[in-house]
Amino acid sequence: MKAYYIVFLLILFSACICKAAPEPAVVQGAEEWTLDMKFEHLGHISVPTELIKMKGQRDFWYLILSITNNTGREIGFYPNCELMTDTFQIVPAGNDVPSIVFQRIKERHKKQYPFLESLENTDDKVLQGKDNTKDIAVIFSDFDHKAKNIKLFIAGLSNETAVVEHPVKTDENGQPVKVFLRKTLEINYSLGGDPDFRAQQKLTFKKTKWVMR
Repeated sequence: MKAYYIVFLLILFSACICKAAPEPAVVQGAEEWTLDMKFEHLGHISVPTELIKMKGQRDFWYLILSITNNTGREIGFYPNCELMTDTFQIVPAGNDVPSIVFQRIKERHKKQYPFLESLENTDDKVLQGKDNTKDIAVIFSDFDHKAKNIKLFIAGLSNETAVVEHPVKTDENGQPVKVFLRKTLEINYSLGGDPDFRAQQKLTFKKTKWVMR
């Protein structure tokens, strides 16, 4: 119960920040950049429990993200990806995801994405041009079965940033603590069907947008 309360406070704080946060610029500054990207919608994969040796865990969700650097410069790539449910659960990408899960995903998509990489092992630089496009599997362990709506947040696709003041926390001088925000891709889905049958649940894409988070 205590852990749930702490998560609730974290979500509430995030909501306060987002409400007051600036939006991404319509026209970026001279030193700002955003990678070109496209993605395959969130998919589901089940892995036999005897292969992953994790009690009670066999369902995973993944998104394949393709990024291309057309900025005219070499870009550092430092992604941060999270899945957030409408039940106040946050699932970081790669958390409790055995390597066998990525191997199964890579085998499933080997024809379309022969050079698929996992998010955890992708290089921290993106070279210029279409020939250097990176295809990346972003994998999440299963989330709360009671969730009806989920959001994916993918940061690291842009260097655009903003700073806002914390609505409550102050420093030693009594001044509001500064909170660092990054331009982040938000992808929204809804879930339908019986949550006890994950593979048969209907996943519906709702919208995507850029936010400062």
